[in-house]
Amino acid sequence: MKSKLFTASLVASALFAGLGVAPAMAQSTNTPRIDQAQQAISTRIQQGMASGHITPSEAQVLIRRERDIQMRENQYKANGSANPQERQQLRADLSALNADVERMMANREVVRPGYAGNAGDAASTPGIDNREYQIGQRIDEGVRSGRITQREARRLERREREIARHEAFFKSDGVVTRNERRQLRDELDALREDVERMMHNNDRYGRG
Repeated sequence: MKSKLFTASLVASALFAGLGVAPAMAQSTNTPRIDQAQQAISTRIQQGMASGHITPSEAQVLIRRERDIQMRENQYKANGSANPQERQQLRADLSALNADVERMMANREVVRPGYAGNAGDAASTPGIDNREYQIGQRIDEGVRSGRITQREARRLERREREIARHEAFFKSDGVVTRNERRQLRDELDALREDVERMMHNNDRYGRG
């Protein structure tokens, strides 16, 4: 059991590191309560993965939402401060995210993919989850390198979330069929091809 929790913790750490989610903003931050809420949500997501209440694919969607909130916070603070309306928007976004995390944590159905004898095995999609994670990392790499714009990244991430919703729907009856797995793989392959096309367009933004 300890090894499973340790493994889940490692996966969670990899997800957070790969998606660039920091537990706290720089020390110059002037939004400590918002940062504390972000830290609490991050911790809660990791707990959900360790307990089996939140799958890696679900965690990725949640973490991306958290990262989007952090990006908005950085934009708001670009002029040295965040005004009351901006702070209120950040709190509202975090409250909605926290509500979704707690809803998943309250779900009595616990699925630990790959655990022998578990009824959730038929709904286990580790290969698909791994593809989702790798594509997410690649998008982040593209944004950092300047080959993928923020606008393009948002479009790609919307497609990621749509695939994640399909996966959650397919898992809702406890079984992911062969055709459903094929559909998810096809959707992910198409998304990955678009990401790679952007990444290998070396003429973008003056790159040669």
